[in-house]
Amino acid sequence: MAGEDPKELLFLCALQNAVRHGGVPQAGAVIGMVMGAHPELRSRAKEVSALAKEAIADVAALSPEARVTTLQERAPGMFAALSEKHEHKKVLPDLEGSQNGVVMRFAPNPSGPLHIGHARAAALNDAYVKQCGGRYILRIEDTDPKRVDPEAYETVKEDIRWLGLGITDIVTQSERLPIYYDLCRQLIERDGAYVCTCDNEHFKELKQAKTACPCRDQPVEKNLELWQKMLDHGFHEGEVSVRIKTDLDNPDPAMRDFPAFRILDAPPHPKVKAHVYPLMNFSVVADDHLLGVTHVIRGKDHIANTRRQRYIYDHMGWKIPVYRHYGRMGIEGVVLSTSQMRLGINEGTYTGWDDIHLGTLRALARRGISPEAVKNAMLAIGIGDTDISFSWDNLYAENRKIVDPTANRYFFVPDPVEVKIEGAPDHTAHALLHPGDAARGSRIMEFTGQVLLPKGELVPGTSMVRLKDLFNVKIAWDGGIPLFSYGGESLADARAAKAHIIQWLPAQATVPCTLLTQEGEMKGACEPAVKSELGKVVQFERVGFVKIDAVDASGVKAYFTHK
Repeated sequence: MAGEDPKELLFLCALQNAVRHGGVPQAGAVIGMVMGAHPELRSRAKEVSALAKEAIADVAALSPEARVTTLQERAPGMFAALSEKHEHKKVLPDLEGSQNGVVMRFAPNPSGPLHIGHARAAALNDAYVKQCGGRYILRIEDTDPKRVDPEAYETVKEDIRWLGLGITDIVTQSERLPIYYDLCRQLIERDGAYVCTCDNEHFKELKQAKTACPCRDQPVEKNLELWQKMLDHGFHEGEVSVRIKTDLDNPDPAMRDFPAFRILDAPPHPKVKAHVYPLMNFSVVADDHLLGVTHVIRGKDHIANTRRQRYIYDHMGWKIPVYRHYGRMGIEGVVLSTSQMRLGINEGTYTGWDDIHLGTLRALARRGISPEAVKNAMLAIGIGDTDISFSWDNLYAENRKIVDPTANRYFFVPDPVEVKIEGAPDHTAHALLHPGDAARGSRIMEFTGQVLLPKGELVPGTSMVRLKDLFNVKIAWDGGIPLFSYGGESLADARAAKAHIIQWLPAQATVPCTLLTQEGEMKGACEPAVKSELGKVVQFERVGFVKIDAVDASGVKAYFTHK
Protein backbone atom coordinates (compact mmCIF):
# COMPACT_ATOMS: atom_id res chain seq x y z
CA MET A 1 0.00 0.00 0.00
CA ALA A 2 2.77 2.28 -1.03
CA GLY A 3 2.15 5.88 -0.05
CA GLU A 4 -1.17 5.25 1.69
CA ASP A 5 -1.69 6.19 5.33
CA PRO A 6 -3.34 3.37 7.34
CA LYS A 7 -5.19 5.82 9.57
CA GLU A 8 -6.59 7.66 6.54
CA LEU A 9 -7.78 4.35 5.07
CA LEU A 10 -9.42 3.40 8.36
CA PHE A 11 -11.00 6.84 8.73
CA LEU A 12 -12.46 6.77 5.22
CA CYS A 13 -13.82 3.23 5.63
CA ALA A 14 -15.38 4.16 8.98
CA LEU A 15 -16.78 7.32 7.42
CA GLN A 16 -18.31 5.45 4.48
CA ASN A 17 -19.84 2.88 6.84
CA ALA A 18 -21.32 5.64 9.02
CA VAL A 19 -22.82 7.45 6.03
CA ARG A 20 -24.28 4.23 4.61
CA HIS A 21 -25.75 2.78 7.82
CA GLY A 22 -25.95 5.71 10.24
CA GLY A 23 -24.44 5.58 13.71
CA VAL A 24 -20.82 4.65 14.35
CA PRO A 25 -19.34 1.40 13.00
CA GLN A 26 -17.72 -1.29 15.11
CA ALA A 27 -13.93 -1.50 15.00
CA GLY A 28 -14.06 -5.06 13.67
CA ALA A 29 -16.09 -4.06 10.64
CA VAL A 30 -13.73 -1.23 9.74
CA ILE A 31 -10.57 -3.27 10.30
CA GLY A 32 -12.02 -6.11 8.22
CA MET A 33 -12.77 -3.79 5.29
CA VAL A 34 -9.25 -2.34 5.32
CA MET A 35 -7.46 -5.67 5.86
CA GLY A 36 -9.49 -7.26 3.07
CA ALA A 37 -8.46 -4.54 0.62
CA HIS A 38 -4.88 -4.23 1.97
CA PRO A 39 -3.65 -7.66 3.14
CA GLU A 40 -0.14 -6.25 3.52
CA LEU A 41 -1.36 -4.54 6.72
CA ARG A 42 -2.08 -7.84 8.50
CA SER A 43 1.46 -7.96 9.90
CA ARG A 44 0.70 -4.62 11.61
CA ALA A 45 -2.53 -5.82 13.25
CA LYS A 46 -1.88 -4.23 16.68
CA GLU A 47 -1.04 -0.87 15.15
CA VAL A 48 -4.06 -1.02 12.86
CA SER A 49 -6.34 -1.90 15.77
CA ALA A 50 -5.17 1.12 17.74
CA LEU A 51 -5.49 3.42 14.72
CA ALA A 52 -9.00 2.09 14.05
CA LYS A 53 -10.19 3.27 17.46
CA GLU A 54 -8.80 6.74 16.77
CA ALA A 55 -10.36 6.84 13.31
CA ILE A 56 -13.78 5.77 14.61
CA ALA A 57 -13.57 8.39 17.36
CA ASP A 58 -12.85 11.04 14.71
CA VAL A 59 -15.91 9.93 12.74
CA ALA A 60 -18.07 9.90 15.87
CA ALA A 61 -17.12 13.53 16.53
CA LEU A 62 -18.63 14.62 13.20
CA SER A 63 -22.28 15.48 12.71
CA PRO A 64 -24.22 13.41 10.15
CA GLU A 65 -24.11 16.35 7.72
CA ALA A 66 -20.36 16.81 8.21
CA ARG A 67 -19.76 13.10 7.58
CA VAL A 68 -21.42 13.32 4.18
CA THR A 69 -19.54 16.50 3.24
CA THR A 70 -16.20 15.11 4.42
CA LEU A 71 -16.64 11.86 2.48
CA GLN A 72 -17.57 13.82 -0.66
CA GLU A 73 -14.46 15.99 -0.35
CA ARG A 74 -11.86 13.44 0.73
CA ALA A 75 -13.07 10.31 -1.11
CA PRO A 76 -15.49 11.21 -3.92
CA GLY A 77 -15.20 7.70 -5.36
CA MET A 78 -16.29 6.10 -2.09
CA PHE A 79 -19.15 8.57 -1.81
CA ALA A 80 -20.27 7.83 -5.37
CA ALA A 81 -20.27 4.12 -4.59
CA LEU A 82 -22.96 4.72 -1.96
CA SER A 83 -25.42 6.02 -4.52
CA GLU A 84 -24.52 3.61 -7.29
CA LYS A 85 -26.27 0.29 -7.62
CA HIS A 86 -24.39 -2.43 -5.79
CA GLU A 87 -21.65 -4.13 -7.73
CA HIS A 88 -23.29 -7.35 -6.54
CA LYS A 89 -26.58 -6.22 -8.09
CA LYS A 90 -28.27 -7.11 -4.81
CA VAL A 91 -28.03 -10.78 -5.67
CA LEU A 92 -27.67 -11.54 -1.99
CA PRO A 93 -30.48 -10.73 0.44
CA ASP A 94 -29.75 -8.79 3.60
CA LEU A 95 -28.73 -10.77 6.66
CA GLU A 96 -30.40 -10.21 10.00
CA GLY A 97 -28.13 -8.26 12.34
CA SER A 98 -25.53 -7.33 9.72
CA GLN A 99 -25.94 -3.55 9.91
CA ASN A 100 -22.68 -3.04 11.79
CA GLY A 101 -20.62 -5.58 9.95
CA VAL A 102 -20.25 -9.35 10.06
CA VAL A 103 -17.72 -11.97 11.07
CA MET A 104 -17.94 -15.03 8.84
CA ARG A 105 -15.90 -18.13 8.23
CA PHE A 106 -14.96 -20.67 5.60
CA ALA A 107 -13.99 -23.96 7.21
CA PRO A 108 -12.56 -26.63 4.88
CA ASN A 109 -11.02 -29.91 5.96
CA PRO A 110 -7.40 -30.33 4.74
CA SER A 111 -8.04 -33.64 3.00
CA GLY A 112 -7.12 -32.35 -0.45
CA PRO A 113 -7.46 -29.33 -2.73
CA LEU A 114 -10.68 -27.33 -2.85
CA HIS A 115 -13.21 -28.18 -5.54
CA ILE A 116 -16.17 -26.47 -7.19
CA GLY A 117 -18.47 -27.68 -4.41
CA HIS A 118 -16.43 -25.74 -1.83
CA ALA A 119 -16.67 -22.58 -3.91
CA ARG A 120 -20.29 -21.86 -3.00
CA ALA A 121 -19.76 -21.38 0.73
CA ALA A 122 -16.42 -19.68 0.10
CA ALA A 123 -17.84 -17.16 -2.37
CA LEU A 124 -21.10 -16.43 -0.53
CA ASN A 125 -19.36 -15.71 2.77
CA ASP A 126 -16.77 -13.59 1.00
CA ALA A 127 -19.47 -11.56 -0.76
CA TYR A 128 -21.31 -10.87 2.48
CA VAL A 129 -18.14 -9.70 4.22
CA LYS A 130 -17.46 -7.32 1.33
CA GLN A 131 -21.08 -6.21 1.22
CA CYS A 132 -21.45 -5.61 4.96
CA GLY A 133 -17.88 -5.04 6.10
CA GLY A 134 -16.18 -7.15 8.73
CA ARG A 135 -13.82 -10.08 9.11
CA TYR A 136 -13.50 -13.30 7.12
CA ILE A 137 -11.92 -16.25 8.92
CA LEU A 138 -10.31 -19.21 7.22
CA ARG A 139 -10.60 -22.06 9.71
CA ILE A 140 -8.71 -25.26 8.87
CA GLU A 141 -10.75 -28.04 10.50
CA ASP A 142 -8.17 -30.77 11.04
CA THR A 143 -9.21 -32.50 14.27
CA ASP A 144 -9.76 -35.83 12.52
CA PRO A 145 -6.27 -37.13 11.65
CA LYS A 146 -7.82 -39.83 9.45
CA ARG A 147 -8.97 -37.10 7.05
CA VAL A 148 -5.79 -34.99 6.97
CA ASP A 149 -3.43 -34.79 4.02
CA PRO A 150 -0.33 -32.88 5.23
CA GLU A 151 0.15 -31.30 1.80
CA ALA A 152 -3.41 -29.94 1.81
CA TYR A 153 -2.60 -27.30 4.44
CA GLU A 154 -0.76 -25.39 1.74
CA THR A 155 -2.86 -26.43 -1.27
CA VAL A 156 -6.03 -25.16 0.42
CA LYS A 157 -4.37 -21.79 1.02
CA GLU A 158 -3.15 -21.68 -2.57
CA ASP A 159 -6.68 -22.36 -3.82
CA ILE A 160 -8.06 -19.60 -1.61
CA ARG A 161 -5.47 -17.14 -2.90
CA TRP A 162 -6.44 -18.09 -6.47
CA LEU A 163 -10.13 -17.61 -5.68
CA GLY A 164 -9.32 -14.15 -4.31
CA LEU A 165 -11.12 -14.44 -0.99
CA GLY A 166 -10.73 -11.50 1.40
CA ILE A 167 -9.46 -13.62 4.29
CA THR A 168 -8.50 -11.55 7.33
CA ASP A 169 -7.72 -14.32 9.86
CA ILE A 170 -6.40 -17.89 9.59
CA VAL A 171 -7.01 -20.44 12.35
CA THR A 172 -5.94 -24.09 12.47
CA GLN A 173 -8.00 -26.19 14.86
CA SER A 174 -5.31 -28.71 15.78
CA GLU A 175 -3.34 -25.83 17.30
CA ARG A 176 -6.29 -25.07 19.60
CA LEU A 177 -6.70 -28.43 21.34
CA PRO A 178 -5.85 -27.03 24.81
CA ILE A 179 -8.67 -24.50 24.34
CA TYR A 180 -11.16 -27.26 23.51
CA TYR A 181 -10.00 -29.35 26.48
CA ASP A 182 -10.54 -26.44 28.86
CA LEU A 183 -13.99 -25.72 27.44
CA CYS A 184 -14.93 -29.38 27.79
CA ARG A 185 -13.97 -29.23 31.46
CA GLN A 186 -16.15 -26.13 31.86
CA LEU A 187 -19.04 -27.86 30.10
CA ILE A 188 -18.76 -30.86 32.43
CA GLU A 189 -18.69 -28.53 35.44
CA ARG A 190 -21.93 -27.00 34.16
CA ASP A 191 -23.39 -30.52 34.01
CA GLY A 192 -23.87 -30.12 30.28
CA ALA A 193 -21.75 -33.15 29.38
CA TYR A 194 -20.60 -36.44 30.83
CA VAL A 195 -17.96 -39.09 30.21
CA CYS A 196 -19.52 -42.28 28.87
CA THR A 197 -17.79 -45.66 29.14
CA CYS A 198 -20.72 -47.69 27.82
CA ASP A 199 -20.26 -50.17 25.00
CA ASN A 200 -21.28 -48.42 21.76
CA GLU A 201 -23.86 -51.02 20.74
CA HIS A 202 -25.43 -50.98 24.20
CA PHE A 203 -25.58 -47.19 24.16
CA LYS A 204 -27.34 -47.26 20.77
CA GLU A 205 -29.98 -49.61 22.17
CA LEU A 206 -30.60 -47.32 25.15
CA LYS A 207 -30.72 -44.25 22.90
CA GLN A 208 -33.29 -45.84 20.61
CA ALA A 209 -35.37 -46.64 23.70
CA LYS A 210 -35.07 -43.01 24.93
CA THR A 211 -33.37 -44.32 28.04
CA ALA A 212 -30.44 -42.73 29.84
CA CYS A 213 -27.23 -44.72 30.02
CA PRO A 214 -25.77 -45.44 33.50
CA CYS A 215 -23.05 -42.81 32.98
CA ARG A 216 -25.48 -39.94 32.47
CA ASP A 217 -26.21 -39.42 36.17
CA GLN A 218 -22.61 -39.62 37.36
CA PRO A 219 -21.60 -36.77 39.71
CA VAL A 220 -19.73 -33.89 38.10
CA GLU A 221 -16.66 -34.83 40.15
CA LYS A 222 -16.66 -38.34 38.69
CA ASN A 223 -16.96 -36.98 35.15
CA LEU A 224 -14.08 -34.59 35.74
CA GLU A 225 -11.98 -37.46 37.04
CA LEU A 226 -12.74 -39.57 33.97
CA TRP A 227 -12.09 -36.62 31.68
CA GLN A 228 -8.64 -36.17 33.17
CA LYS A 229 -8.03 -39.90 32.78
CA MET A 230 -8.85 -39.55 29.08
CA LEU A 231 -6.28 -36.76 28.73
CA ASP A 232 -3.72 -38.81 30.70
CA HIS A 233 -3.94 -41.70 28.22
CA GLY A 234 -5.87 -43.85 30.68
CA PHE A 235 -8.26 -45.07 27.96
CA HIS A 236 -7.90 -46.47 24.46
CA GLU A 237 -9.83 -45.78 21.30
CA GLY A 238 -13.44 -46.98 21.48
CA GLU A 239 -13.51 -47.30 25.27
CA VAL A 240 -14.83 -43.86 26.17
CA SER A 241 -16.37 -40.64 24.85
CA VAL A 242 -17.69 -37.34 26.12
CA ARG A 243 -21.38 -36.85 25.40
CA ILE A 244 -23.50 -33.70 25.37
CA LYS A 245 -26.63 -33.86 27.50
CA THR A 246 -29.66 -33.27 25.31
CA ASP A 247 -33.35 -34.17 25.35
CA LEU A 248 -33.69 -37.97 25.45
CA ASP A 249 -37.28 -37.63 24.25
CA ASN A 250 -36.22 -35.82 21.07
CA PRO A 251 -38.00 -37.50 18.14
CA ASP A 252 -34.70 -37.66 16.24
CA PRO A 253 -32.42 -40.33 17.80
CA ALA A 254 -29.36 -38.57 16.35
CA MET A 255 -30.05 -35.61 18.66
CA ARG A 256 -29.99 -37.69 21.83
CA ASP A 257 -26.77 -37.28 23.84
CA PHE A 258 -24.46 -37.01 20.83
CA PRO A 259 -20.66 -37.36 21.26
CA ALA A 260 -18.37 -34.35 21.61
CA PHE A 261 -14.93 -35.92 22.23
CA ARG A 262 -13.34 -39.24 21.36
CA ILE A 263 -10.00 -41.02 21.51
CA LEU A 264 -8.07 -41.85 18.34
CA ASP A 265 -4.93 -43.94 18.82
CA ALA A 266 -3.98 -43.88 15.14
CA PRO A 267 -3.01 -42.48 12.74
CA PRO A 268 -0.71 -39.86 14.29
CA HIS A 269 -1.64 -36.27 13.58
CA PRO A 270 0.88 -34.52 11.28
CA LYS A 271 0.89 -31.34 13.37
CA VAL A 272 0.35 -32.25 17.04
CA LYS A 273 0.78 -35.09 19.51
CA ALA A 274 -2.68 -35.94 20.77
CA HIS A 275 -5.08 -38.80 21.23
CA VAL A 276 -8.19 -36.96 22.48
CA TYR A 277 -9.95 -35.05 19.72
CA PRO A 278 -13.12 -32.94 19.62
CA LEU A 279 -15.78 -33.88 17.14
CA MET A 280 -16.95 -31.30 14.65
CA ASN A 281 -20.02 -30.11 16.53
CA PHE A 282 -18.00 -29.20 19.61
CA SER A 283 -14.99 -27.56 17.93
CA VAL A 284 -17.23 -25.59 15.58
CA VAL A 285 -19.24 -24.11 18.43
CA ALA A 286 -16.12 -23.33 20.45
CA ASP A 287 -14.45 -21.51 17.58
CA ASP A 288 -17.55 -19.73 16.30
CA HIS A 289 -18.03 -18.32 19.81
CA LEU A 290 -14.41 -17.49 20.64
CA LEU A 291 -13.68 -15.99 17.21
CA GLY A 292 -16.82 -13.85 17.32
CA VAL A 293 -18.55 -15.39 14.28
CA THR A 294 -21.84 -13.54 13.79
CA HIS A 295 -23.30 -15.33 10.76
CA VAL A 296 -22.97 -18.88 9.45
CA ILE A 297 -23.89 -19.70 5.84
CA ARG A 298 -23.75 -23.38 4.97
CA GLY A 299 -25.66 -26.15 3.22
CA LYS A 300 -28.91 -27.50 4.58
CA ASP A 301 -27.20 -30.85 5.07
CA HIS A 302 -25.91 -29.12 8.23
CA ILE A 303 -29.37 -28.36 9.63
CA ALA A 304 -29.12 -31.33 12.01
CA ASN A 305 -25.69 -30.12 13.15
CA THR A 306 -27.14 -26.67 13.81
CA ARG A 307 -29.73 -28.28 16.10
CA ARG A 308 -27.05 -30.24 17.92
CA GLN A 309 -24.85 -27.20 18.32
CA ARG A 310 -27.65 -25.21 19.93
CA TYR A 311 -27.49 -27.54 22.93
CA ILE A 312 -23.85 -26.57 23.51
CA TYR A 313 -24.62 -22.87 23.13
CA ASP A 314 -27.43 -23.20 25.66
CA HIS A 315 -25.30 -25.14 28.17
CA MET A 316 -22.51 -22.54 27.96
CA GLY A 317 -24.83 -19.52 27.92
CA TRP A 318 -23.39 -18.24 24.66
CA LYS A 319 -25.09 -16.16 21.97
CA ILE A 320 -26.03 -18.18 18.90
CA PRO A 321 -24.95 -16.86 15.46
CA VAL A 322 -27.44 -16.17 12.69
CA TYR A 323 -27.71 -19.27 10.49
CA ARG A 324 -28.67 -19.52 6.80
CA HIS A 325 -28.84 -22.95 5.16
CA TYR A 326 -28.80 -23.12 1.37
CA GLY A 327 -30.10 -26.00 -0.75
CA ARG A 328 -28.03 -28.87 -2.06
CA MET A 329 -26.14 -28.31 -5.29
CA GLY A 330 -25.79 -31.34 -7.53
CA ILE A 331 -22.67 -31.27 -9.72
CA GLU A 332 -22.29 -33.66 -12.64
CA GLY A 333 -19.56 -34.20 -15.18
CA VAL A 334 -16.47 -34.17 -12.95
CA VAL A 335 -15.02 -36.18 -10.07
CA LEU A 336 -15.31 -34.43 -6.68
CA SER A 337 -14.61 -37.20 -4.15
CA THR A 338 -11.17 -36.61 -2.63
CA SER A 339 -10.62 -40.32 -2.05
CA GLN A 340 -11.58 -41.18 -5.63
CA MET A 341 -9.36 -38.41 -6.97
CA ARG A 342 -6.39 -39.57 -4.89
CA LEU A 343 -6.91 -43.19 -5.96
CA GLY A 344 -7.10 -42.14 -9.61
CA ILE A 345 -3.91 -40.08 -9.30
CA ASN A 346 -2.05 -42.95 -7.63
CA GLU A 347 -3.22 -45.39 -10.32
CA GLY A 348 -2.28 -43.03 -13.15
CA THR A 349 -5.87 -42.43 -14.28
CA TYR A 350 -5.42 -38.70 -13.59
CA THR A 351 -2.25 -36.68 -14.09
CA GLY A 352 -2.63 -34.82 -10.79
CA TRP A 353 -5.00 -32.66 -8.76
CA ASP A 354 -5.27 -30.30 -11.74
CA ASP A 355 -6.31 -32.99 -14.23
CA ILE A 356 -9.08 -31.46 -16.34
CA HIS A 357 -11.40 -34.40 -15.67
CA LEU A 358 -11.57 -33.38 -12.00
CA GLY A 359 -13.68 -30.71 -10.33
CA THR A 360 -10.89 -29.09 -8.33
CA LEU A 361 -10.38 -25.35 -8.51
CA ARG A 362 -6.88 -25.93 -9.82
CA ALA A 363 -8.30 -28.07 -12.63
CA LEU A 364 -10.65 -25.23 -13.55
CA ALA A 365 -7.73 -22.79 -13.44
CA ARG A 366 -5.69 -25.01 -15.74
CA ARG A 367 -8.55 -25.01 -18.23
CA GLY A 368 -8.70 -21.21 -18.21
CA ILE A 369 -11.70 -20.63 -15.94
CA SER A 370 -11.17 -17.37 -14.02
CA PRO A 371 -11.78 -17.11 -10.28
CA GLU A 372 -14.16 -14.21 -10.87
CA ALA A 373 -16.30 -16.42 -13.09
CA VAL A 374 -16.48 -19.07 -10.37
CA LYS A 375 -17.50 -16.51 -7.75
CA ASN A 376 -20.03 -14.83 -10.03
CA ALA A 377 -21.62 -18.18 -10.86
CA MET A 378 -21.97 -18.96 -7.15
CA LEU A 379 -23.44 -15.55 -6.35
CA ALA A 380 -25.99 -16.07 -9.10
CA ILE A 381 -27.06 -19.30 -7.38
CA GLY A 382 -27.36 -17.45 -4.07
CA ILE A 383 -28.48 -18.80 -0.69
CA GLY A 384 -31.92 -20.15 -1.53
CA ASP A 385 -32.93 -23.37 0.20
CA THR A 386 -34.14 -25.09 -2.99
CA ASP A 387 -32.02 -28.00 -4.23
CA ILE A 388 -30.49 -27.28 -7.65
CA SER A 389 -28.25 -28.78 -10.30
CA PHE A 390 -25.09 -26.80 -10.95
CA SER A 391 -25.01 -25.50 -14.53
CA TRP A 392 -21.65 -25.65 -16.27
CA ASP A 393 -23.16 -23.54 -19.04
CA ASN A 394 -23.77 -20.74 -16.54
CA LEU A 395 -20.17 -20.93 -15.34
CA TYR A 396 -18.92 -20.82 -18.93
CA ALA A 397 -21.18 -17.86 -19.68
CA GLU A 398 -19.71 -15.98 -16.72
CA ASN A 399 -16.19 -16.86 -17.83
CA ARG A 400 -16.93 -15.85 -21.42
CA LYS A 401 -17.85 -12.35 -20.22
CA ILE A 402 -14.38 -12.09 -18.68
CA VAL A 403 -12.18 -13.70 -21.32
CA ASP A 404 -13.93 -12.65 -24.52
CA PRO A 405 -12.82 -8.97 -24.35
CA THR A 406 -9.19 -9.89 -23.67
CA ALA A 407 -8.51 -13.14 -25.55
CA ASN A 408 -6.57 -12.74 -28.80
CA ARG A 409 -7.80 -14.76 -31.78
CA TYR A 410 -5.75 -17.34 -33.66
CA PHE A 411 -6.21 -20.18 -36.15
CA PHE A 412 -5.89 -23.79 -35.04
CA VAL A 413 -6.20 -26.55 -37.62
CA PRO A 414 -7.09 -29.93 -36.11
CA ASP A 415 -5.97 -33.10 -37.89
CA PRO A 416 -4.43 -31.01 -40.69
CA VAL A 417 -3.91 -32.05 -44.29
CA GLU A 418 -1.64 -30.14 -46.63
CA VAL A 419 -3.21 -29.18 -49.94
CA LYS A 420 -2.27 -27.14 -53.02
CA ILE A 421 -4.83 -24.69 -54.33
CA GLU A 422 -4.55 -24.41 -58.09
CA GLY A 423 -4.86 -21.05 -59.77
CA ALA A 424 -4.75 -19.03 -56.55
CA PRO A 425 -2.65 -15.87 -56.58
CA ASP A 426 -0.19 -15.20 -53.77
CA HIS A 427 -2.02 -13.32 -51.08
CA THR A 428 -1.35 -11.64 -47.73
CA ALA A 429 -4.11 -12.25 -45.19
CA HIS A 430 -4.70 -9.73 -42.42
CA ALA A 431 -6.67 -11.28 -39.56
CA LEU A 432 -7.55 -9.10 -36.59
CA LEU A 433 -6.09 -10.14 -33.24
CA HIS A 434 -9.45 -9.18 -31.76
CA PRO A 435 -12.57 -8.34 -33.80
CA GLY A 436 -13.73 -5.86 -31.19
CA ASP A 437 -10.44 -3.99 -30.87
CA ALA A 438 -8.79 -3.14 -34.16
CA ALA A 439 -6.14 -1.14 -32.32
CA ARG A 440 -4.48 -4.38 -31.24
CA GLY A 441 -3.46 -4.98 -34.81
CA SER A 442 -3.56 -7.97 -37.12
CA ARG A 443 -1.88 -11.31 -37.66
CA ILE A 444 -0.26 -11.41 -41.10
CA MET A 445 -0.30 -14.74 -42.91
CA GLU A 446 1.29 -15.20 -46.32
CA PHE A 447 -0.43 -17.54 -48.79
CA THR A 448 1.89 -18.91 -51.47
CA GLY A 449 -0.08 -21.89 -52.74
CA GLN A 450 0.18 -24.58 -50.02
CA VAL A 451 -2.10 -24.54 -46.96
CA LEU A 452 -3.10 -26.75 -44.05
CA LEU A 453 -6.84 -27.47 -43.83
CA PRO A 454 -8.81 -29.41 -41.20
CA LYS A 455 -9.43 -32.92 -42.51
CA GLY A 456 -12.86 -33.04 -40.90
CA GLU A 457 -14.09 -30.21 -43.14
CA LEU A 458 -13.18 -31.99 -46.36
CA VAL A 459 -16.25 -34.21 -46.61
CA PRO A 460 -17.00 -35.88 -49.98
CA GLY A 461 -19.66 -33.86 -51.78
CA THR A 462 -18.48 -30.50 -50.45
CA SER A 463 -18.11 -28.16 -53.44
CA MET A 464 -16.76 -25.04 -51.78
CA VAL A 465 -15.24 -23.78 -48.54
CA ARG A 466 -14.17 -20.28 -47.60
CA LEU A 467 -10.82 -19.82 -45.92
CA LYS A 468 -11.42 -17.21 -43.23
CA ASP A 469 -9.89 -13.83 -44.02
CA LEU A 470 -8.57 -15.19 -47.35
CA PHE A 471 -10.75 -16.41 -50.25
CA ASN A 472 -13.05 -19.15 -51.53
CA VAL A 473 -11.78 -22.58 -52.53
CA LYS A 474 -13.63 -24.82 -55.00
CA ILE A 475 -13.47 -28.56 -54.43
CA ALA A 476 -13.91 -31.11 -57.20
CA TRP A 477 -14.02 -34.82 -56.40
CA ASP A 478 -12.24 -37.37 -58.56
CA GLY A 479 -12.89 -40.89 -57.34
CA GLY A 480 -13.10 -39.68 -53.75
CA ILE A 481 -9.99 -37.56 -54.06
CA PRO A 482 -10.51 -33.80 -53.59
CA LEU A 483 -9.01 -31.33 -56.05
CA PHE A 484 -8.71 -27.72 -54.89
CA SER A 485 -8.84 -24.58 -57.01
CA TYR A 486 -9.17 -20.85 -56.48
CA GLY A 487 -12.83 -19.78 -56.13
CA GLY A 488 -12.49 -15.99 -55.97
CA GLU A 489 -12.92 -13.60 -53.06
CA SER A 490 -16.68 -13.01 -53.23
CA LEU A 491 -18.33 -13.62 -49.87
CA ALA A 492 -21.70 -13.61 -51.65
CA ASP A 493 -20.61 -16.59 -53.76
CA ALA A 494 -19.59 -18.47 -50.60
CA ARG A 495 -22.94 -17.75 -48.99
CA ALA A 496 -24.82 -18.82 -52.11
CA ALA A 497 -22.92 -22.12 -52.10
CA LYS A 498 -23.56 -22.46 -48.34
CA ALA A 499 -19.84 -22.87 -47.94
CA HIS A 500 -18.40 -23.43 -44.46
CA ILE A 501 -16.00 -20.76 -43.27
CA ILE A 502 -12.97 -22.67 -42.01
CA GLN A 503 -9.64 -21.93 -40.40
CA TRP A 504 -6.40 -22.55 -42.31
CA LEU A 505 -2.68 -22.05 -42.01
CA PRO A 506 0.13 -21.37 -44.49
CA ALA A 507 1.88 -24.71 -44.86
CA GLN A 508 5.30 -23.15 -44.41
CA ALA A 509 4.58 -21.27 -41.15
CA THR A 510 2.93 -23.40 -38.46
CA VAL A 511 3.60 -24.81 -35.03
CA PRO A 512 2.49 -28.29 -33.87
CA CYS A 513 -0.29 -27.95 -31.30
CA THR A 514 -2.04 -30.47 -29.05
CA LEU A 515 -5.44 -29.40 -27.71
CA LEU A 516 -6.54 -31.37 -24.67
CA THR A 517 -10.26 -31.62 -23.94
CA GLN A 518 -12.30 -33.60 -21.42
CA GLU A 519 -13.26 -35.96 -24.26
CA GLY A 520 -9.70 -36.53 -25.44
CA GLU A 521 -6.92 -34.76 -27.30
CA MET A 522 -6.83 -33.15 -30.73
CA LYS A 523 -3.57 -33.02 -32.66
CA GLY A 524 -3.13 -30.14 -35.01
CA ALA A 525 -1.23 -26.98 -35.85
CA CYS A 526 -1.54 -23.33 -34.88
CA GLU A 527 -0.09 -19.95 -35.69
CA PRO A 528 3.50 -19.40 -34.46
CA ALA A 529 2.38 -16.30 -32.51
CA VAL A 530 0.43 -18.54 -30.13
CA LYS A 531 3.79 -19.36 -28.49
CA SER A 532 3.84 -15.83 -27.07
CA GLU A 533 0.55 -16.42 -25.19
CA LEU A 534 1.87 -18.89 -22.60
CA GLY A 535 -0.39 -18.99 -19.53
CA LYS A 536 -3.10 -16.93 -21.22
CA VAL A 537 -6.54 -17.70 -22.58
CA VAL A 538 -6.93 -17.18 -26.32
CA GLN A 539 -9.63 -18.11 -28.79
CA PHE A 540 -8.93 -20.63 -31.48
CA GLU A 541 -11.37 -19.34 -34.07
CA ARG A 542 -14.27 -21.65 -34.84
CA VAL A 543 -13.02 -24.01 -32.08
CA GLY A 544 -13.36 -22.19 -28.78
CA PHE A 545 -11.45 -20.55 -25.94
CA VAL A 546 -8.33 -22.37 -24.80
CA LYS A 547 -5.57 -21.83 -22.26
CA ILE A 548 -2.01 -22.09 -23.51
CA ASP A 549 -0.46 -24.45 -20.98
CA ALA A 550 2.99 -25.24 -22.31
CA VAL A 551 5.36 -24.11 -25.07
CA ASP A 552 8.57 -25.90 -25.97
CA ALA A 553 10.62 -27.06 -28.94
CA SER A 554 8.00 -29.69 -29.77
CA GLY A 555 5.23 -27.12 -30.08
CA VAL A 556 2.25 -25.91 -28.06
CA LYS A 557 -0.01 -27.66 -25.55
CA ALA A 558 -3.38 -26.04 -24.83
CA TYR A 559 -6.41 -26.93 -22.72
CA PHE A 560 -9.93 -26.44 -24.02
CA THR A 561 -11.86 -23.97 -21.85
CA HIS A 562 -15.29 -23.72 -23.50
CA LYS A 563 -16.96 -22.47 -26.66
